[in-house]
Amino acid sequence: MNDWERLHRQAERYKQSYPPGTRVMLLNMNDPYSPVESGMRGTVQSVDDIGQLLMKWDNGRALALVPGEDSFRRLTQEEIDRELQEQAQEQTISEQSM
Repeated sequence: MNDWERLHRQAERYKQSYPPGTRVMLLNMNDPYSPVESGMRGTVQSVDDIGQLLMKWDNGRALALVPGEDSFRRLTQEEIDRELQEQAQEQTISEQSM
């Protein structure tokens, strides 16, 4: 197997493992110039053909994750449910203050 085939198969595995909408938490980004802060959560928008996870971070940034370089984990369903509850509570408070 040549390098292109290996990278293509790896990118396909990432596409299956991290479909659009998958929520992740960044543990560490290996970017010395402009990293996203550790602990930041984000949503996978897509996975490109070289296996980078194209992200929409909760702080508004759109910097890609590079598996093998950056450290991250998928959020558990419990963490996602907690996020949704917090968003619903914030929405309720916002509507009541209008």
